Amino acid sequence: MRIIFTVANELNHDQRMIRICNTLSAAGHQVILIGVKFGDSPSLEEKKYEQKRVKVFRKKGFGFYFEYNMKLFFFLLLQKADIFCCIDLDTMLPVYFISVLKNRKRVYDAHEYFSEQKEILTRRNVYRFWHFIEKRLVPKFQNGYTVSEGIAKEFKKKYGVDYAVIRNMPLLKPLTGEPSSQKNILYRGSVNEGRGFEYLIPAMKNVDAHLFIYGDGNFLAQAKSLVKENQLDNKIFFKGKVLPNELDKITRQSFIGINLVEPIGANQVLSLANKFFDYMQNGIPQVTMNFPEYKKINEAFEVAVLIDELSVTSIEKALNRLLQDEELYFRLKQNCLKARDVYNWQNEEMKLLGFYNQFNKINTVNQQMN
Repeated sequence: MRIIFTVANELNHDQRMIRICNTLSAAGHQVILIGVKFGDSPSLEEKKYEQKRVKVFRKKGFGFYFEYNMKLFFFLLLQKADIFCCIDLDTMLPVYFISVLKNRKRVYDAHEYFSEQKEILTRRNVYRFWHFIEKRLVPKFQNGYTVSEGIAKEFKKKYGVDYAVIRNMPLLKPLTGEPSSQKNILYRGSVNEGRGFEYLIPAMKNVDAHLFIYGDGNFLAQAKSLVKENQLDNKIFFKGKVLPNELDKITRQSFIGINLVEPIGANQVLSLANKFFDYMQNGIPQVTMNFPEYKKINEAFEVAVLIDELSVTSIEKALNRLLQDEELYFRLKQNCLKARDVYNWQNEEMKLLGFYNQFNKINTVNQQMN
C-alpha cells in the first residue's frame, strides 16, 4: 500500500515516526512522511522511505498551524495514497478533508492526548479550539492507535473509537562502550511546560552531580532563566537537539535518567513517554512519576524510582537515593538489562504491522471482487 503520514515537525528527530516508517517500508509498503520546513531547517537525514517537507514562514502559534494546515491541504491534494494518517491533532483537519475528497482510508496516530496537555489546558481559547477539533473529528477517525492503554480507554469512553496501543519503544540494539565514571544525570526530550523543570532545577542545589539537558521546546527560555536564578550554571548544562543515534550513545554514558511530568490533565497522568523506554533500553535507572502506566511496568521490572508527587524535595531525595545506594542502583540497572529484551520495537512493531495488514487484506478482497 501507499501510506502517507503527516506531522508538524522537521522529521529528523521524530524517533517514533522513524521507527514506524522504517518498519512499514521494510514490509513492502510505499511510505511517505510529510513534515515542516522552516528557513533554518537542517537538511533531511537520508532514509529508506520517502520524505517531503512543506515550507512555512511562521514557527509557532496559531499563525504557524493555520499556514501549515492550509499548505498541507493543497500539498496532499496532489498526492496519491491508499491511506492518509495524521499524527496528533495538529494535522488532522487537512487529512480528514483530503481523505473525504479522495475517498481514501484515514488513520489517527495519537502520540498523546493532545487537548489534555498542560500548555493547552492552561490557555482557555487554545483549549477550546483543540478540544473542538478533537471532539468533532476523532469520532470520524474510526481507525487509529495510540501510545498507552490509558489514553486508548479515554478515547473509547469519550469518542467511541476502539484504538490499538502501539507504545513508544526503541529498537533493541547491542550495548556498546563502557559506562562513564562520572555520575551524570540526563534529561532527554522536549523541554516543554509540564515536564517538571520548575522543581528539577532547584532540586539540583542539593544533588552532587551534573545535569545535562538534551532537547528544545516551549519552556527552554524559562528553564535557562531558572538555572541562572538558582546560580546553577556550573551544574546544569543545556546541549540542544542531537540526532537519535548520538543521543543513545550519550544516554549509555549517563548514570541516571529523568522523566518528570506534572499531574495536570489526562495526557500527563496517562502518559508513557519515549524517554522511559529509552533509558531502560540503554541500561540506566531513572526517576519518574508514580503514574498508572509507569507503575504497571515497574511492578513487572523494577527499573525506576517512582515519586508520588512532583516537588523539589521528592526529586532531590530520589536522585540522592540512586546516587548513594549502590545496591539499589545495581538492582535497577540489572532489571533494565532484563526488561530491554521485553520492551523493544522488534516486539512492538508486530502490532503495527498487524494494524496495517487489515487494510491490505481489504484492498486485496476489493481487487478480487473487481
